[in-house]
Order: sequence, then structure tokens, then C-alpha cells
Amino acid sequence: MTKLILGCSGQLGAAFRRLLPDAVALTRQQVDLARPEMLRALVQQAKPAVIVNCAAYNAVDQAERDVAGAFAINAVALRELALACRDADATLVHFSTNYVFGQDEARRTPYRECDAPGPLCAYGISKLAGEYFVQSICPKHLVIRTCGLFGPMDRAGPPWNFIEKLLERARRGDALRVVNDQIGTPTAASDLAAATLQLVNAGAAGLYHFTNDGACTWHEFACAALRFAGINRDIEAVTSDIFNAPARRPGYSVLDCSQYDRCGDAPRRTWQAALEEYLARRASA
Repeated sequence: MTKLILGCSGQLGAAFRRLLPDAVALTRQQVDLARPEMLRALVQQAKPAVIVNCAAYNAVDQAERDVAGAFAINAVALRELALACRDADATLVHFSTNYVFGQDEARRTPYRECDAPGPLCAYGISKLAGEYFVQSICPKHLVIRTCGLFGPMDRAGPPWNFIEKLLERARRGDALRVVNDQIGTPTAASDLAAATLQLVNAGAAGLYHFTNDGACTWHEFACAALRFAGINRDIEAVTSDIFNAPARRPGYSVLDCSQYDRCGDAPRRTWQAALEEYLARRASA
């Protein structure tokens, strides 16, 4: 079964590349979702049975200033990709986000797949539009929502996830302030990739949630990251409004993963266990 990975040099794409060494893996430089006219020709040429789309516009605050750019990649390109997969009878695997929720400010129970979405920002709206295009166009689809990904990438560059940015700031001696009023579940890209392949191999279809187990604030996550990294620094807990970020974030966006749990081979790891392993491997690299 031929598999095609789009966005293979990012955190999630790199995780799939390690699990699927025989897959056709393409970077954004090779296939730019901002140019959707490339997608149909790519699918027709590669003739994949499964396309795993790891490419996305993930700059949450920038999306508020570049709504057209966010929608071009997260929505319009997904429409074209879904059409190409439909016509080729290929399965499209696509990833979405906990940011499709957030309107319910009183919510304190995990969101299920059947719960009505309510995004707060342009990024979340663009991702939700992408979900709808995939679900409405491509009969053979698997859409997986996740949260707070962390993992190594296959390219060099500036710090690419929350942990790497935090560690860089800690080593520079910067004052550390992290929000303590946004609750979610950090998730290892390697765990998400493995769970996705399990679903694909089981013939699963439709909409699923997958994260690591548990929930925390970003401040709690940051404190755990420094502790596991052996860095003794204080982190000030602050509220979201102190940063005056362009994009509104959900105060609570924990995902209910019980649908995945019912078909999973093993219990999901806690976010703490996944984080500790990530930092241990990072230290030994």
C-alpha cells in the first residue's frame, strides 16, 4: 500500500517518516499547499492509497493578520486535496486541533467528537473549515483532532515548539512567564503518529480525538519540562490577558479520546511520561 506524507519535515511529519520509511515523503518546498493546483497532479502521479497530510498553517497569532493565508492552506488546499483523493479513491488522513473549541467558557468536561465546535480565532476557524471540506468531499477520510504537539523535526531552524522555546529562554536567563488559565493536553507527535497508523490499519474512518492522557495548564506543562530537563528556574504563572495576543485561545479545550480508547491496542501514555521521554532523548542526542 503506497502512502504519501505531506509536510514531512515538521514535528508530526517527521514522526510519520520514522514509522513509514518506505512512504513517499514530501516537504513544503516540494509541495506547497498554498498552491493547490499542484495537489491533483501529485495525487495522479503518485497514485497513493493513503495520503497523510501533516502540512498546515500553524502560526496562530499571525493568522489574525493573514486570514487569507491561513484559509488558503488550512481550508482551500484541503478542498482541492479532498477532491483529488475522492477521484483517485484514496484515503485522506488529516489533522485538526483543539482550537475548534472554546466558545463555551464554562466548559470543564472534555470535548467529544459529537460536541458542537465553536472556535475563537481565525486559525481555529480555518482548521474547522478544512475539517468540513475533507468530511463532505472525500468518502474515505480520517480526521484526527489533537492538542499541543511536541517532537523533533527533520530540519534545522529556530525553536519550533513550546518546550524548545521555553528551554532556550531559560538558558538565556530570561524571565519566564507562562499562562495558567489555558487547559489542554500536550501530546507527543510520535504517539499521535503511532495511533493514527493503528487507526488506518484497522480501517477506521471519520472524526477522532487523540491526545496523550491527562490535562494541565501551560504553566504546569512548563514547570514539568524544566524539572525533567534538570533546570532549576522559577516560572511566573500569569493570565492570558497579560500578553495581549492577537488570537484568542480556548480557556479549556481538553479532548475526550474515549472513541480512540475503545479501539486502541494499549492505554494512551500520560503527557508527563511522553514529555519525560522526549527530554531524555533530546539530552542524549
